[in-house]
Amino acid sequence: MMGETIASKMGVSYTSDNIKAASRAKVVIVAVPIEVTPQTIKDVAPHLQKGSLLVDVTSVKELPAEIMQNHAPEGVEVLPTHPMFGPRIRSLEGQVIVLTPLEKGKWYPKVVEFLNSEQARIMETSPELHDRMMSIVQGLTHFAYICIASVIERMQVDVKESRKFASPIYSLMLDMIARIVAQNPYLCYSIQTQNRYIHEVHETFLETFHDLKSMVNQENQDDFVKAMSSAAKHLNDLEASLGRSDKAISALNAEVTTLKNSVGLEVGLRHMYSGKVHLGILESLSPDFVILNENSKVVKLKLSNIEVLSFEELQAWKMSNLPLKTFDVSVVLPGSSKPEIISQAISSLEGVVTSEVKDVYQGSQIPEDKKSITFTYQVISTESKNMVEGLLIGFGGIIR
Repeated sequence: MMGETIASKMGVSYTSDNIKAASRAKVVIVAVPIEVTPQTIKDVAPHLQKGSLLVDVTSVKELPAEIMQNHAPEGVEVLPTHPMFGPRIRSLEGQVIVLTPLEKGKWYPKVVEFLNSEQARIMETSPELHDRMMSIVQGLTHFAYICIASVIERMQVDVKESRKFASPIYSLMLDMIARIVAQNPYLCYSIQTQNRYIHEVHETFLETFHDLKSMVNQENQDDFVKAMSSAAKHLNDLEASLGRSDKAISALNAEVTTLKNSVGLEVGLRHMYSGKVHLGILESLSPDFVILNENSKVVKLKLSNIEVLSFEELQAWKMSNLPLKTFDVSVVLPGSSKPEIISQAISSLEGVVTSEVKDVYQGSQIPEDKKSITFTYQVISTESKNMVEGLLIGFGGIIR
């Protein structure tokens, strides 16, 4: 069974009996489809032990909050919650978590402390205000994006071809639309039907569409311009919005530029979802794919699925995943040379992991105004060996 497999990977126990699981747990999180959430809460809430915490993570809050409050035994704290992100997000950092506590008990500060430690953004509100806002944040936007995607399909538009004619903002918009329509369609349908405020949103959307369409049909430029300008003004702080969208576009372009400049060079590419790092020579780049020579094997990666590792990230990955090579080097240097300072300079070289002074010798085999210093150092690749020796020669040394 899938549940047993996942539990095994996580190192936890598994049971298909919800009541049994809830009665033994200190924290119970209800994470089921929206339409069955009320009944699931009714089934498990009465069996929670005193002092435990009951949480739900559905996209609507009014009804689940009411049912949890009515069915949880005395001494059980309830916390209706909504994580504002999907399963593709790999970290809580910067993500919004909406909390709608009816009462705050001993568990609430612990939850807040945990979310703060993960650098999540906490939004506290009431279940009613949450649902009103979600009718816009999710209900309206999802509905509009699904409509646009359906229109593109019905008109049999070649999306890939259309990107060639468009500005970066069109491609970014298509990506956002694709992100929505690629989600679980049953969840999207539930969001449209289970939030009691969305009906009003749908009606207003249709009225607005017909009003704008009428202006275009009647060639009513004045009213169209007035409506668009008024809407823009209502959005408020347009400069900030333009700045954020500029940053998004620049970030996409910057990574492509980095890759273009890295053709023929070694790069580290991390798959965004598997986390696997590919290290090799970048052979070529197309609008959709990168071709990498990884240990004499050609690897084709989808551009949209990879991240380019920074120099620091690549060095850290190499140190953790590649075998280090250790070398000793003896060099004759002026007697006034400071071995520890030179060792620090060696450590600062690209690809050098550690460096230390192994021996300092002054004797009959070395001129009086000189001394022989032996360094032991570790490198990620043998190419760094030449850099170390070049540095020592630059200090006026003679390699023995």
